[in-house]
Amino acid sequence: MQARDNLFLVQYREAIRSGEIIAGQELIMELDKLIADLDNPRYKYDTRDAYDRIDFIEGCVRLTKSPFYGKPMLLMLWQKAFIEVVYSFKMADTGFDRFQKILLLIARKNGKSETCSALALTELITGPQGADIVCSSNDDNQASIIYDAIDTMRLMIDPAQQDTWRNQRCIRCTITNSKVFKLSDRTRNKEGRNIDFAILDESHEMKENVIAKSIEQSQSLKENPKFFNITTEGFVNDGYLDEELRKFRAVLNGEDTGIAAERMLPWLYTQDSEAEIWQDETTWQKSNPTLGTVKRWEYLRIQVDTAKRSKADRMFVLSKDFNIKVSNSQQWLMEEDYTYPATYDLEDFRGAYAFGAVDLSETTDLTCAKILLMRKGDKTKYIYTKYFIPESKLERAPDTSYGANYPEWARAGHVEIHEGNENDLARVADWFYSLFTEYGIRLIKVGYDVKFARDFLNRMDDYGFECEMVVQNKFTLSNAMKLVEADLKDQLINYNENPVDRWCLGNASMEIDSLGNVMAVKINNQAGRRIDGAVTLIIVYEIYRRYRTVLNNKLQ
Repeated sequence: MQARDNLFLVQYREAIRSGEIIAGQELIMELDKLIADLDNPRYKYDTRDAYDRIDFIEGCVRLTKSPFYGKPMLLMLWQKAFIEVVYSFKMADTGFDRFQKILLLIARKNGKSETCSALALTELITGPQGADIVCSSNDDNQASIIYDAIDTMRLMIDPAQQDTWRNQRCIRCTITNSKVFKLSDRTRNKEGRNIDFAILDESHEMKENVIAKSIEQSQSLKENPKFFNITTEGFVNDGYLDEELRKFRAVLNGEDTGIAAERMLPWLYTQDSEAEIWQDETTWQKSNPTLGTVKRWEYLRIQVDTAKRSKADRMFVLSKDFNIKVSNSQQWLMEEDYTYPATYDLEDFRGAYAFGAVDLSETTDLTCAKILLMRKGDKTKYIYTKYFIPESKLERAPDTSYGANYPEWARAGHVEIHEGNENDLARVADWFYSLFTEYGIRLIKVGYDVKFARDFLNRMDDYGFECEMVVQNKFTLSNAMKLVEADLKDQLINYNENPVDRWCLGNASMEIDSLGNVMAVKINNQAGRRIDGAVTLIIVYEIYRRYRTVLNNKLQ
């Protein structure tokens, strides 16, 4: 082993100790354990394989992403330390690499894909003969990110494709007779492969471990396998990543000291608390080791500022930019966000134009209908609502356990009760027509989801009302939901203190995907927590977003 002070592992730890680099406690704990293991007789620390890879990357590999496209890949200290540790620790009795499973948890835009793509390319061109290298993810498009990066790096090294080539199935190197291929949820016959080197990208999206298990099984007969799990935090509760983090953290904390545990390397870029994110921006480096070099300070400052004003943005930024797990079961809004004194008289809107929306249900959920009204020179959205439930629901609804009081709400005129076991959805259309006959309110557009909509649409057509389908998914409703939240917090939504609206808003949680798109769901998926009023509010906002110019013109 070379002089200890010259090791990248030691240099990295000393840079953290001196304050030159800011790191979280989980990474510091792991680095200290690794440095202590330099003296453990179970292991040898031989840097030759690691430095061969570092030299190849820095000497041959070029970056594939703007604004660094085509520039030489010069590794930062954390990358050198990481590669050194992965390839330098050897088992003293066999000489094989100690670490077989590596978990790299790092915030987005910190070069994890480029780093591991470069390592995979190194294995392809300079690694063992006949190796199978796999780029995997839950999604085929995600798996393609690293696969395509490897291919781009390959072409920069071998533009004439004399030693390497790509076909529809794989990327192959004729020098080593090794190949790179993709593996995802769409891949047929996931089992039966013989994988030497694997990258699992963005494992936070995986509910099950089907892909990971197939990789692990394929490596069971290999003497020196590598399985890199590279990811940010995510939003899947009790998914594959949650389970893996529990295992790796048990290793980190010394709770698991078994044979398999010593072959696992947790390399975790995490914050020590959420509070420090809002209080001290220097701590952002703990989860963002490339901050100021690759990831821009300005970008992250904007993200944090946005997160302070929106629950959806907060959840996304905490998870993706700081590796803090955020549960989708959390309540969407605080009570103070939607509880404030604000009422109006519908008589004041006689002859007004409005947008409408419905969330239809035949037997189980509430049915909800809303209109959105505005005044010239007033940013406030005035919301008028009617709910509908079948009579049978009054007696056996689980909703009462969560605060519903349908008899009282019906007596107050907020809920219309339909005889029997089903809502008469044609009567929902009658309600919209009654607003026209009694107040002269004219509907511009009415948003609806296609489910249960036939009778409603037929009656609306009879009345001459224009309806437009609004699909209830994250892609369609995300922006509208974020706008509802912002307007509620700014007290720009006057829902006339409707108690059913208030109850529905309090029952809503937020489901978020890896792109930051959101939609409303029930807290903990509890059936009795009805959110139909919240969903209908979001739908009418989506119609408002689409046709606000039309309304503004009519308000002139």
